[in-house]
This record gives sequence, C-alpha cells and structure tokens, in this order.
Amino acid sequence: MTKLSVNINKIATLRNARGGNIPNVLNAAINCQVYGADGITVHPRPDERHIRYRDVLEIKPIIKTEFNIEGNPSDSFIDLVLSVKPHQVTLVPDKHDAITSNAGWDTKKHMSFLTDIVTTFKNAGIRTSIFVDAETVNIENAALTGTNRIELYTEPYASSFNENAAKAVAPFVRAAIIAREVGLGVNAGHDLNLDNLGYLIKNIPWLLEVSIGHALISDALYLGLENTIQMYKSQLIL
Repeated sequence: MTKLSVNINKIATLRNARGGNIPNVLNAAINCQVYGADGITVHPRPDERHIRYRDVLEIKPIIKTEFNIEGNPSDSFIDLVLSVKPHQVTLVPDKHDAITSNAGWDTKKHMSFLTDIVTTFKNAGIRTSIFVDAETVNIENAALTGTNRIELYTEPYASSFNENAAKAVAPFVRAAIIAREVGLGVNAGHDLNLDNLGYLIKNIPWLLEVSIGHALISDALYLGLENTIQMYKSQLIL
C-alpha cells in the first residue's frame, strides 16, 4: 500500500507566527506517527520561516517510522542532511523566496549537479528522490543520475482534477509507467487532498509514497488530526 508521509511545515508556520513553542512541532511529529502516519516530512528553507534547522535535528531521534527531508540542495542543506541521515532526502529546485514548491527539476540541464548530490547522499546510506514534473525527458534523465526514486510534482493534476479527472491524471500515469520501466520508485506530492488523492492512487497503484502537508493540516483544523490522518490513509486503500 502507498505510504502517507505527513509534512509538518504548517505546524511550524503557526508556531513561528507567535513565537514560543505553541504548537509544539516535536509533539506534532510524535502524534502524527501515533495516529497512523507512515512517515514525517520536513522542508527546511534558508529563511527558516517554518521548519528550522534546529527542528530537523530535534525531530530525528523521535522518528519511529520514516523521516524524509526535502529541499534545495544548498551547501547548508547538504550539511544538515548528512548530519541527520534521514531515511530519504527529496531534492527540490526551490528558489530561496518561493512560497511553496512550484516546479520540478530540469534533470537534463542539471544532470551533473544532481548526479554529484545523489552520489553524496547515497554514499551516506540515504535514499534519494528527485522532484520532477511529468515530462518523459526529466524522468529518463533522473534515472541517469543514480537516484532511487522520483517524486512527481502533482500540482498540475490537482488544479485540473475537478475539470476532467481522467485527462488530469493521464500524463502522471504515463510518467509513472516510464519511471517504473527505467527502474525508479515513484513518490508523489503537492496539492493532494481528500478529493483527488484516491483517484490518483486508483490510477497509479504502485505509488510508493505520497507527501501531504498543507491540505492535511488544514483539514485537521476542522476534523481533528487523528481523524484526518485516518481519512487520508483510507484513500490509499485500493
């Protein structure tokens, strides 16, 4: 079954808005795991506007499931990941001032850079995943870097889902098939929610992992965190 990794960045955003330690990010990570999450995702950015580097260091010891750190592989990010040694690192081509991730890698253009980074992390025993869109060329070139997995950037799917679900999912199904053919594991993430997640899983049942933050944490405000995690988990069952 596809695993659910809960991105807790939004918990940190709320904490940082007021200062102090409410809500407590560590407790949130612990509770997400207790409530059924298969993993915890964090995405530290250089300005630390949500998850801070210190948070990442403090979260690692309490992880009982899987820890995924995603972000742009700057020197400071690489040093952080190598010191923490999470189960997985997801490479995302964020600009420093990006509100949220809004594009995948051009893996052909950045082939040499990505290959070096992937090699560094794999030599440290860390599974690697490269954030890409659904274009064939980027998936095929991702495979050449030696990465273990790709994460499909699913915002285009989510934004078109209500218009025409079959049309919206089609390029992602093709992309996932290509990834499987070239030996890559497939993750997915961005703008997935209770409306569109189940349909994605139905069409790509071999997805290994989905990483969901904004929608899940927002739903939890109304539905409760435990209930929300279980509702998302139910969408992963075929």
